[in-house]
Amino acid sequence: MLDLDEKTILITGGTGSFGRRFAATMLERHRPTKVIVFSRDELKQFEMAHAEPFRSHLERVRFFIGDVRDRDRLVMAMEGVDVVVHAAALKQVPAAEYNPFEAIKTNVIGGQNVIEASLAAGVRKVIALSTDKAAAPINLYGATKLCSDKLFVAANNYRGRRDIRFAVVRYGNVLGSRGSVVPFFLQCRSAGVLPITDDRMTRFSIRLQEGVDFVLQCLRTMWGGELFVPKIPSYRILDVAAAVAPECRLEHIGMRPGEKLHEEMITSTDALSTLEFKDHFVILPSTPLWDVDKYRREASHAEGRVPAPGFSYDSGTNDRFLSVDELRALVRSECNA
Repeated sequence: MLDLDEKTILITGGTGSFGRRFAATMLERHRPTKVIVFSRDELKQFEMAHAEPFRSHLERVRFFIGDVRDRDRLVMAMEGVDVVVHAAALKQVPAAEYNPFEAIKTNVIGGQNVIEASLAAGVRKVIALSTDKAAAPINLYGATKLCSDKLFVAANNYRGRRDIRFAVVRYGNVLGSRGSVVPFFLQCRSAGVLPITDDRMTRFSIRLQEGVDFVLQCLRTMWGGELFVPKIPSYRILDVAAAVAPECRLEHIGMRPGEKLHEEMITSTDALSTLEFKDHFVILPSTPLWDVDKYRREASHAEGRVPAPGFSYDSGTNDRFLSVDELRALVRSECNA
């Protein structure tokens, strides 16, 4: 188990919502030697450096301008780095559909660059962030993230004698994140009309800090090769509308290309090689890397188990849904609305 104190951490996409909160959490809860924010947006880096808690810890924060498409820059940035959290990606479904070459360059080739740079630089642990859209993908964004997931899991086969481990964390929509439904509904509220794609639509939901905490947990416990999936609640799109703007009229616009009624995180096929633990699932690597039964007994504080035959994990059949009141409280706390 790797202690995160006195370690150097690099976050790709470090000025995004996740990267910013992850870096802040490291500075507030741990004693890292250094936190390196790697991103291509100089303005966001400038703003981040002048905001708390970064302004109070500038001696332990470094800002690197760079793009995951540039392998050489990654190798340079990773010198002396112990842990890499790979959060950089092109994430907007419509943009990826219209700009497929760019999505592949960032999400797939960029992922490979992170792997190769980590191997070259002697990094100890690497975790890549994924998405529920990578399970049985029907849009290009999901397909690029599935490809990236496969690359990071398989990277463990390339480590040779290096003391390095790669894993993936997959979770659902971050409540209140940029481009998600809650900020969109808040923006539409003043017009008195909320666009609804389909009344039946559901999604997984996780708070930003919960996502950060889960990644930190996985960094501590990973053996290398896991695809971690947290157990999180779902919401119904109509309940979100009622929580954000109950006074608004609903306008049905139909589902967009590449959109699902319900998101999946573990398909029934994935479930055949999945272990269930108290608060999360682990999809096992297709190439055996360690004793699975030993992992089931020792990887978490409570023993894991094999899911029941036919199991799958999707937002529509989830056993936990957020109520309208819970959603309303979350909107207030996460979006200040």
